[in-house]
Amino acid sequence: MTSVASAWIWSERFWFPENVTWADLEQPPPGVSYPQLGHLLFALPLAVGVFLLRLLYERLVARPCALLLHIQAAEPRQAQPNDVLEKVYRSKTCPDSKQLEGLSKQLDWEVRKIQRWFRIRRNQDRPSMQKKFCESMWRFTFYLGIFIYAISDLWVSPWLWDVRQCWHKYPFQHVSQGQFNYYIAELAFYCSLMFSQFIDIKRKDFIIMLVHHLATILLITFSYTNNMIRAGTLVMCLHDASDIFLEAAKLANYAKYQRLCDGLFVVFSLSFFFTRLVFFPFWVIYTVLFDSWEIIGPYRAWWLLNGLLLVLQTLHIIWFYLIARIAIKAIFKGKVSKDERSDVESSSDEDVSSTTKKTSNQTLKPKDVNQVANLNGDAHDH
Repeated sequence: MTSVASAWIWSERFWFPENVTWADLEQPPPGVSYPQLGHLLFALPLAVGVFLLRLLYERLVARPCALLLHIQAAEPRQAQPNDVLEKVYRSKTCPDSKQLEGLSKQLDWEVRKIQRWFRIRRNQDRPSMQKKFCESMWRFTFYLGIFIYAISDLWVSPWLWDVRQCWHKYPFQHVSQGQFNYYIAELAFYCSLMFSQFIDIKRKDFIIMLVHHLATILLITFSYTNNMIRAGTLVMCLHDASDIFLEAAKLANYAKYQRLCDGLFVVFSLSFFFTRLVFFPFWVIYTVLFDSWEIIGPYRAWWLLNGLLLVLQTLHIIWFYLIARIAIKAIFKGKVSKDERSDVESSSDEDVSSTTKKTSNQTLKPKDVNQVANLNGDAHDH
């Protein structure tokens, strides 16, 4: 049974075009390097290293920058100790009206008082503005650094200027050290994001971001395994480009530089539109779907990889709809308003009432995550 499953998973007819075998890639000519699946194992310890580096960076670099900008880690108001309510909170942070009425009878408290206790208790678990700033600064630094590295490597690559070069002599294409480093760094980063997502700031789009991270990791793994690395570098570079402006806008938001925040968010919206709704579908997906079909023909892994690319494109459309709503408000109202992806507490009675007291040149609290994302978010997102 195991041997049958293994043979099916590693079937050459699945991974490669006709008349190409694993043995063909295991013995490259002198001076030529072909990808091997085992190479990706380097990403696992590196993902742990990336996570530890993030913790050090946030503590030693981002936190001092936050203090320099007077972004404090304010202590939230503590809820009154209550074992009964705490037990309910651990199973459900927002009890329904029936549960509230039952708790009211059990504790002899007014329903409004119980609702207030749950709001305060939820706020205790919300991250401080300083933590959000630190997470976004880490993401900004990574995206900027990896984008500069990618552009410097791609600039001298012929497939950047002629995407049909991605399929010439495929799959017998040399993998340079720069391509290998870029792939391993991105894979390690997204692996660290996927696992840290469970301890980072919780967002409404948690499931969407989880799907995004899984699809990204699968795309990186599959494209490396069957040597679609040239197209893969283009995909990753396009994604990193717009994320730089998103994280920069969030940093400006947390630091209360409202005009800078609005401007950066509009730039992010435009860059997101051009990179993910123009270049990605009409340049990258087009060449993976049509140029590769013409030059090498379809095969089983080809269908899977194109399916994953289309999943990412669907997510891009959903995200751009949310982003466009915020950008339009920034243009016509003069400030970036609350993001659709902000956490649940930002819509609570307490937050709404406090928001109405803010002046028109202040921003609402953001929430992050990766991937792609919103101003009212913290490090994911992607």
